[in-house]
Amino acid sequence: MKKEDIIPGDWYRILFGETPVVFLLEILLRTIIIYVILLVIVRMMGKRMGGQLTISDLAVMITLGAIVSPGMQMPQTGLLLCALILICALVFQRGLNFLEYKSERFEEITQGTLSILVKNGVMQLDQMHSTKVSRQQVFAALRNSEVYNLGDVDRVYLEACGLISIYRRPEPNPGLPLFPPDDEAIEGFRQHTIHDSLVCTNCGKVPETQDRSQHCPVCDATQWGVASISKTSQPVSDEI
Repeated sequence: MKKEDIIPGDWYRILFGETPVVFLLEILLRTIIIYVILLVIVRMMGKRMGGQLTISDLAVMITLGAIVSPGMQMPQTGLLLCALILICALVFQRGLNFLEYKSERFEEITQGTLSILVKNGVMQLDQMHSTKVSRQQVFAALRNSEVYNLGDVDRVYLEACGLISIYRRPEPNPGLPLFPPDDEAIEGFRQHTIHDSLVCTNCGKVPETQDRSQHCPVCDATQWGVASISKTSQPVSDEI
């Protein structure tokens, strides 16, 4: 489009572009055809495309969006070209899955590996930094799984697909409570404060000594709080 063809307030151009109004009906027909083809292609790519997406799955989905858009909207683009590109994307995805099945190393390169975010009730800050996962994200995932203390956690894994897997300890241990500092109702959330036990608020390590001037043996921080332990049974609330 030339500069002189752009006229402010030209509502026909704004609404319909440079194509005739009848092309809207063709867009509807193109969209239906492309949508049906896309459903077939995605169905053939496997169940993973309908579940939690891996890195390669997400890349393919973005590619599919770029492929189908011109065929639905641009009159100079034929549907056969879009269908051919979709088939090529299917072959590429199937080939990628085959190589991942045959080679564990290739699967690690394309999908990534899991990372340990919490180990024995202590946050692994180096892993969290490398995976760009914040403490609050870990805390939110734990609270969403009804875990309110790091002492209850044996392992927290960040899976290669982005899911967070949580494994609890058989028995609760003293650890870092997962509530905001200004939440004074901690006793109502199955937590018992241990006033003579410290916990590092940076990583969740419970030291053997109770000296607030010491450095954390795990992260070397000097930020200490009061540890708590989860109660074995939840008290009945007095509120109605």
